[in-house]
Amino acid sequence: MKLVTPTEGDEVFLGSIGVRFVIDGAEAGERFSLVEHPMSPRALGAPLHRHSREDEYSFVLEGRMGALLGDDVVEAGPGDLVFKPRDQWHTFWNAGHEPCRILEIISPAGFEQYFRELAAMGGPHQAGPERLAELARLYGLELRPETIPELLQRFGLCMGERLSGGWTP
Repeated sequence: MKLVTPTEGDEVFLGSIGVRFVIDGAEAGERFSLVEHPMSPRALGAPLHRHSREDEYSFVLEGRMGALLGDDVVEAGPGDLVFKPRDQWHTFWNAGHEPCRILEIISPAGFEQYFRELAAMGGPHQAGPERLAELARLYGLELRPETIPELLQRFGLCMGERLSGGWTP
C-alpha cells in the first residue's frame, strides 16, 4: 500500500507541460505507471506522436483537455477519461483558459522513464532533434515535431509555462 499526497512525487518540466511522478512502474510490477500532467492555459502537450508499446489513459482532474485521436478531436472535462491506444497518432492540450491537470495511466509501465530522461537532457529544446529522435526510438515512440506550428494555429494554442503538480479538491 502507498499513499501519495498532492505534494509528493518528483516533478519535471518538459518545455510546455509538467510531469509529476506519482507511481513508477517498479512500484506496480511494471503493469502500469501513473503521472500527473499539469498544463498552463492553452498549452500544447506534445507534437503529434504515437506509441508502439503502451496505451495511455488520461483522467481529467481539473480544467479542459483537448485531444486529437487519429482524425477525431475530443474535449474532456473533470471526471472524463480519454483512451489513447498504442499505434494511434495523437496529441493533447489544455483546451481552456485556466490550468488543466490530468492523471495519465501508462500501461504497461516503462514510458514514464522517457520523461525522466528527456528532463535530464534539459527538455526537448535543449536535447536537439538528433538526441530527441534517438530517445524516442529507444522508447518505441514516433514523434512528428513538424506538426507543432500547425497544431498551435489550428487549436489556438501556445507553448506552456511551468505549473506545479499536486491537485487538491
